[in-house]
Amino acid sequence: MAPNTVAAAPPASLEETGAGLTVVFYRCILVRSRFRDERTGSFIESLASDPRGFLSLYNAAHMATPGEQALDEAISFSRRHLASMKGRLPSPLEEQVSRALDIPLARLPKRLETMHYVVEYGKEEGHDAVLLELARLDFDLLRFLHLRELKDLSLWWKDLCGNVKLNYEYSRARMLFAKTFGLLSLMDDTYDVYATLEECHILNDAIQRWDETTASILPEYMKMFYINLVRNFQEFEHSLQPNEKYRVSYAKQAFKLSSKYYLDEAKWCSEKYAPSFKEHMEVSVMSSGFPTLAVVLLMGAGDMATREAFQWAIGVPDVVTASGEVARFLNDIASYKKGKNKKDLASSVECYAKEHGTSGEEAVTAIAGMAEHAWRTINRSCMEMDSALLPAAQLVVNLTKTLEVIYLGGRDAYTFAADLKDLVVSLFLNGPTV
Repeated sequence: MAPNTVAAAPPASLEETGAGLTVVFYRCILVRSRFRDERTGSFIESLASDPRGFLSLYNAAHMATPGEQALDEAISFSRRHLASMKGRLPSPLEEQVSRALDIPLARLPKRLETMHYVVEYGKEEGHDAVLLELARLDFDLLRFLHLRELKDLSLWWKDLCGNVKLNYEYSRARMLFAKTFGLLSLMDDTYDVYATLEECHILNDAIQRWDETTASILPEYMKMFYINLVRNFQEFEHSLQPNEKYRVSYAKQAFKLSSKYYLDEAKWCSEKYAPSFKEHMEVSVMSSGFPTLAVVLLMGAGDMATREAFQWAIGVPDVVTASGEVARFLNDIASYKKGKNKKDLASSVECYAKEHGTSGEEAVTAIAGMAEHAWRTINRSCMEMDSALLPAAQLVVNLTKTLEVIYLGGRDAYTFAADLKDLVVSLFLNGPTV
């Protein structure tokens, strides 16, 4: 089959369900048939005349699992040719290639790609005007819902920070997730920046007890945070249906686990302990927040949030561990490039460089390779897991995709949020514009 018959993106089922058979079938067609010379097994250089085919190959190859050398070669081969074509391609293919070279389609949050494609589809000859109008209306309806959620979250955050001194299924899930994420960030900052080691021990003890009366043992500046933490989780429970209230106990358990790992890091920092790379990863992947957030993602979700899904998430399966690795590695690469604060624990980059006797830049390259391997583990895990758990796993994968945007090009938009200003304005205020 000719390469130019390949679509520019993987089929929807690949992105939306992660079904193993679909992934395997699509990859086999791409790598073994359409793009390889049957005699030599090498990729066909004459494909340079088919940029859409290259884009398909490049995007699909990023569904690779660990050890798939053929797909490693496909990524390298297609990336080299796509990079050489930049600046010479017609619109919108030029923009699609540029985005893919930044973040492959399989790792890009769907909402961002939708925003771009709604505009690009309108430029295609023979596009369906009615379908395009419906797509724009659908995008705007969800955008308006997001704006209402952002308003409510802004008011909640303003009220929370003022105290601390420091209707739709998915809407409910997003709101509960965003609030818990904010509380987790405040706890992280307390351990990292404000508390002494003795105060860290006291805070962890209080969080393990999880009782508002325990606030009396805390330093004054911690009391309002702790009281708001306990009360917000009570509100979360009240917002759930009677048969869903058990979910909050899983979220509490995950939150308590994060506290323990934050305490471990505080001990290392206070004692100036230099962990081995292995020790560092055992703690820092857990303190990345992903093992907690994987559970929190399910708290407000619909029917997919079964007891089995919560048991899967709280057990920190491979998908969650690998997502935590992506979070840790991308964050540490950005921190290395930006420069760390005095109280910051040694990063995975620094631990690797010290243990292997490499330069910082060599360590960054090695850590970036580990982040890539973690994505392969995510792909493999989604292909091999029980299909009943795939919807829960997809929530985790979707969250992991946002990391590629936050840390794009080594930036740290989690710490320096202004880097995302234009993107936020486009998503929530302007929407798709021609």
